[in-house]
Amino acid sequence: MTNGQTKTVIEVVQELKDEIIEFVSTRFSMLQAELEEKIRWLKMAVPVLGLGLVLLGTAWLMLTGFLVCIIAQAFAPHPWDWTVSFLIIGVLYAIVGGAAAFMAWSQLKDKGVKPERTINVLKQDTVWLQTEAKTQL
Repeated sequence: MTNGQTKTVIEVVQELKDEIIEFVSTRFSMLQAELEEKIRWLKMAVPVLGLGLVLLGTAWLMLTGFLVCIIAQAFAPHPWDWTVSFLIIGVLYAIVGGAAAFMAWSQLKDKGVKPERTINVLKQDTVWLQTEAKTQL
């Protein structure tokens, strides 16, 4: 410093470089922490989801067989009784499955897997940097 008040260009550039490194490091740490949190959640949820899906699939197959048998018995003397009962259950499952898939897709689109907090902070930082740049010039 020359007279205790002003900084040299080298000192200003060094401070700016240090601040940029700290800024990038902080944002990277935020992103890393948020992604690690989501990965921990997925590691716990995926095996339980897998087990649940296997058991639900087994139950679904057994209940489907039961429903087909009941409907086939209602059409018993008819030669197409089994065909009609499979068709009825197939259409019913297509309607329910389509509705469930649509609802799940909507939820997935709403929640997403993007690191939202980090993106919001970076957007705020962009606005702040633009404001600072305008006031410094």
